[in-house]
Amino acid sequence: MTARPALGAAMVVASGALFAVNGTVSKLVLRAGLDPMQLTTLRATGAFAGLLVLTLALHPRRLRFTRRELPLLIGYGLAGFAFVPLLYFIAISRLPVGIALLFEYTAPLLVALWARFGRRQPVRRRLWIGLSLSLAGLAGVAELWGDLRLDPVGIAAGLGAATLLAVYYLIGANGAARRDPVSLTCLAFGAAAVAGSVIRPWWRFPGHLLSATSAGLPVWLLCCYVVILGSIAPYLLVTAALRHLPPTSAGIVGMVEPVFAGGVAWLALGEALTPTQLAGAALILAGVVLAETARTTAPATAPTTAGTARTTATGAPRPAVPNTVPELPPT
Repeated sequence: MTARPALGAAMVVASGALFAVNGTVSKLVLRAGLDPMQLTTLRATGAFAGLLVLTLALHPRRLRFTRRELPLLIGYGLAGFAFVPLLYFIAISRLPVGIALLFEYTAPLLVALWARFGRRQPVRRRLWIGLSLSLAGLAGVAELWGDLRLDPVGIAAGLGAATLLAVYYLIGANGAARRDPVSLTCLAFGAAAVAGSVIRPWWRFPGHLLSATSAGLPVWLLCCYVVILGSIAPYLLVTAALRHLPPTSAGIVGMVEPVFAGGVAWLALGEALTPTQLAGAALILAGVVLAETARTTAPATAPTTAGTARTTATGAPRPAVPNTVPELPPT
């Protein structure tokens, strides 16, 4: 198939817009009364069901897995599809959506640092510039030099989401070498759904809240957005985009997500950022771009079409290719 970079970029921008709206929609669901664990379980179960139907219809054999794959699938699902969104939902319940997403967006820096110190891979000097910019940006966003205006629990949840997202990327690199991204994500969502159902059984789910409203919108409709347009659709868009763009380029184009997320939250929730926080956000994004391009990639021994699956924190992780700094997931 002929690569069409413009089409790939448009797909990434569209997925970023859907993911960005998902942050505000998720916050409205949380305001209606669902707690972060319930929303995480609802999202994982719905996304698993949707991807399961899709995979069974197109490639049912890809859902097969061996006993040896179970630890990877469980770890991958718990890290990226259970605990990352759980911490993200906690963060957005206490912080503006854009700021929570910026904290999570530092995950590629952690991956690059692990590549340098954990795996002793060579990195370009721009990594250290990117790290410095991002740290300065985080200080600006949190306004650390004065009275801390941001909720400490929210900050801890955002940084925890970034750490687990980095772990998720590293685990996913192994799974991506063995499976296609759609079946890998489907099974990982399944692991997250099972774990969530054990922690918060479905018979305790507050079903009556689905008939309530939040900001004048039915909660059931908002939940449908979280599952379909906030998880499944953007994930498939990014998967398709990677046929036209290299992962690093897709990751950089994907920087539109926190920009969109901040704008949507400002319009819908009135979550305006101060000039200092906006400047800090720009430094963070610049630092992440430098980190995305700082790792040197070893020559490939064989072509691969598999990818590591994000989401952003804001939701569903996006695909990436092994041995690259992954593109950030939607949250």
